[in-house]
Amino acid sequence: MKEEKIRQTVREEYGKIAESGGSCGCGCSCTSTGEIGEKIGYSRDEMEAVPEGANLGLGCGNPTAHAAIKEGEVIIDLGSGAGFDCFLAARKTGPKGRVIGVDMTAQMLERARENARRGGYGNVEFRLGEIENLPVADNYADKLISNCVINLSPDMERVFREAYRVLKPGGALYVSDIVLVEDLSPQVRESVTLYIGCIAGALLRDEYMKLVEKAGFTSIKLVNESPLPYEAVERTGVPQAEAQKACDSARSIMVTANKPKN
Repeated sequence: MKEEKIRQTVREEYGKIAESGGSCGCGCSCTSTGEIGEKIGYSRDEMEAVPEGANLGLGCGNPTAHAAIKEGEVIIDLGSGAGFDCFLAARKTGPKGRVIGVDMTAQMLERARENARRGGYGNVEFRLGEIENLPVADNYADKLISNCVINLSPDMERVFREAYRVLKPGGALYVSDIVLVEDLSPQVRESVTLYIGCIAGALLRDEYMKLVEKAGFTSIKLVNESPLPYEAVERTGVPQAEAQKACDSARSIMVTANKPKN
């Protein structure tokens, strides 16, 4: 798919998810959001601490659990959706800190802003924008998080360059995402459903890690890696054999990296 077609498709499909309050996103089966959250690393307390409707079950990990967020820090969330990770981060930054969620889907922003209003999150704001062109000043944030979103971009190299740009010297990146351990068939690569499910557009693991390094980050670590359940792809319309192979080829990872101080 061409870049603009990819963005349009992602925007439309995630807009539908925002309006329906459903899940079936990146690497997750269509079960309850509570079950999904527990599978990918959120505690029950975390899921109950955010406003109802903030957790749409779209992630593939819990970046806030690794970020060691401190009071007063500025946090940016790429592809913030309905605000789940932003609200968890905001609890840690406190009123002296700031959390900025960036999303290109108007329906998601509307939902996130309403969740912030209902939850009384005065230290959180949501901005409309593409993660390849972040509406954030240079050297602004202490930490940047993202949860199963960067693989949806048609230009991941630019996303990591933008992440590097907006982080302060000494800032850090914490990303949960989907990568591949072997390439996919052309049929799977062209599957819109598997693209929305964060698999068809995924890069090979080594290629993904090289993009992080190319952007200028150092101390790059693959913190953990886990396989995807077959339920993540079984309802996609792709033939069973191809769907199983795609699932076997995909991994959920957590990557951390630092922007040098000088």
